[in-house]
Amino acid sequence: MAATAGKRITRFKSEYILVKGNLSRGSPAVRRAVTLRTSDFDYHLPYDLIAQTPIEPRDASRLLVLDRGTGRLQHKHFHQIIEYLRAGDVMVFNQSRVIPARLRGRRTDTGGKVEFLLLKRESSGVWQALARPGRRLKAGATVTLEQAGQIRAESTPAAFDVEVLESGQDGIKTIRLLNEDDIDRFGVMPLPPYIHDRLEDPERYQTVYAHQPGSAAAPTAGLHFTQDLLDGLASHEVESTFLTLHVGLDTFRPVQEEDPSQHRIHTEYYELSQETADVLNRARSEGRRIIAVGTTSVRVLEHTAQEMELQGREQLAQCQGQADIFITPGHRFRMVDAMVTNFHLPRSTLLMLVSAFANRETILAAYQVAIGERYRFYSFGDAMLII
Repeated sequence: MAATAGKRITRFKSEYILVKGNLSRGSPAVRRAVTLRTSDFDYHLPYDLIAQTPIEPRDASRLLVLDRGTGRLQHKHFHQIIEYLRAGDVMVFNQSRVIPARLRGRRTDTGGKVEFLLLKRESSGVWQALARPGRRLKAGATVTLEQAGQIRAESTPAAFDVEVLESGQDGIKTIRLLNEDDIDRFGVMPLPPYIHDRLEDPERYQTVYAHQPGSAAAPTAGLHFTQDLLDGLASHEVESTFLTLHVGLDTFRPVQEEDPSQHRIHTEYYELSQETADVLNRARSEGRRIIAVGTTSVRVLEHTAQEMELQGREQLAQCQGQADIFITPGHRFRMVDAMVTNFHLPRSTLLMLVSAFANRETILAAYQVAIGERYRFYSFGDAMLII
């Protein structure tokens, strides 16, 4: 099997053990400041391992279980995740729902095709969006929306549905929708650019518990859960609680800067209810594990815990706002004890986040094992449980 510098991977049937260089939370090696480059989070993935379609049923996907203290890897299927949970554990789910955020239309002045990807709602009718092609789409440009290549019948040459208000950094436009109902009328599901197959059922890019519309991408770690599996958690006395984070731009793009500290992460809107805050406060006071389902849940938990500390509070409380936390190796986790996550793109903020939780070398070694075992990667791919 492949090995990383300073590590040897020994295989025993369905398990792999990282024999040397394991780092557990709180060890001197973890606390030591390390200068890392973005290229340190790169890896090669064979194209045919990028999952193009979701597996059926949802919980039939594979599950790579990583013990970050010992480095042991175990190969399971997702429905077996209950074997690793304890009575009293709290699992935290992101209930955000993906909106049909991809809008297509034509410029009213030139007739040229335009595509918008809605990223974040600023106010009534006003959104941040990526535009393609965007370079020549200046403030004041107007667009008439289309559906299935057809402009709607009531359109006139002077009519428009979208106005560009301004251009910002990273190619992001601020646009105004004259009627936000057009999102549901003309929008399509914004599948990631590495998925090329047609999705027959758009609900397969939603979690079964998706409730709050607003995301430009699915919180994909949650795609593996079925309603039966959620019911099984309750029967095993595992508590489920929910928060919201609307997924935005950083899910789609790699870090361009070689120095990760120079990367400007985009904010994402979140909500934490008092009910969820109470569940988390009780779990912390009683020493029970908090297991984040997905990196989006991790971001909310760690952002709110960090804010709690900065404000001198000892407990979480209901809150909402813009999460701007950028978790990289060296981060001290305050709230998360374990996490469920998919396999992430090279050089991405999400790969940096899981590397902060379980050590970069350990994560990249686990990824090489997953590649060797032909796990499916990215949004419709398989999952990891990091404990």
